[in-house]
Amino acid sequence: MDLILWRHAEAEDGFPDMDRKLTEKGLDQAKRMSGWLKSRLPENTLVIVSPAQRAQQTAAALESDFVTNAEIGPGAGVKNILAAVNWPNLQGAVVIVGHQPTLSEVASYLVPVIPPGLSVKKGSVWWIRCQQREDATESVLHAVIYPEML
Repeated sequence: MDLILWRHAEAEDGFPDMDRKLTEKGLDQAKRMSGWLKSRLPENTLVIVSPAQRAQQTAAALESDFVTNAEIGPGAGVKNILAAVNWPNLQGAVVIVGHQPTLSEVASYLVPVIPPGLSVKKGSVWWIRCQQREDATESVLHAVIYPEML
């Protein structure tokens, strides 16, 4: 079971918030990260995306189908993300394309050694691998990749 948290890439400032588009740098970040992800994602990975324009554009760089879920948009909480991926009954691999501070809060919740308040940078991916151990689910931080690393 893999939960991949992908923060939308760099977006322009503006209002309304839901209509903010990616900058040229953001489009490049999304393209580089999607290339890295495509070569590593298991087949039949489910991609769930915030309805915000910047998240939609980020996910579109994968050039694959995705599901838009308003419950994981800006201002969502940890419970919204966990419900969207059917936690703790997560099956297979799921990519969530969303926002701060929610994504870092999810990472801190699932992997308690991650300090609260740690920020998930724009365009970055935090890959959490979840495994069954006796009667509990253990979450391990599998990878953290920033667009600048690619």
